Amino acid sequence: MIRSFHLADFLTLGNAACGVLAVFAVMGYLETRDVRRLLAAAALLPLALVLDVLDGRVARSRQRHSAMGRELDSLADVISFGVAPAALAYGAGMRGAWDLLVLVYFVACGVSRLARFNVTAESLAGASGKVAYFEGTPIPTSLVLVGVLGAAAWLGRIGEALPLGVIELGGGRLHPLVLLWAVSGSLMISKTLRIPKL
Repeated sequence: MIRSFHLADFLTLGNAACGVLAVFAVMGYLETRDVRRLLAAAALLPLALVLDVLDGRVARSRQRHSAMGRELDSLADVISFGVAPAALAYGAGMRGAWDLLVLVYFVACGVSRLARFNVTAESLAGASGKVAYFEGTPIPTSLVLVGVLGAAAWLGRIGEALPLGVIELGGGRLHPLVLLWAVSGSLMISKTLRIPKL
């Protein structure tokens, strides 16, 4: 199977590898409490974005588009821009019952957004064959959340020191900061929000 992969597919796998390594770095942080691991996790995700952009450009320049490449791209994006940002939030201290509910919602929105894109991409494509706009925000916009957590980790504002504190709510804990993940997820699945594709 790997023999049938193109250069763009290997770049996509690099994107996925960055996401998986970010999750591993968060796990390492939870084991060691070495904040450099959280910072490494946050740094890997912009690299995943670079690889995500490059894979599309390489595929277009070589005219190597395939259903396999599109599916690989979506699966890699789920890891790097869905699961990894949620894992980073968990590692940074958003571990209350309400936090977990929001983080699962965020990942589910990312998965749903990418599935919708894969199903509707052909019908949304213009005469050039390229999609003119995104319905909802693209999943890589979650890098804004990663930046917030990277800055918080850099400033030592993680765990009990997370910005905006923590609220006890109905027997569970909620870090108000996690509501950014709820907003991000909701924007991803919006059908009314249309963002021009550059």
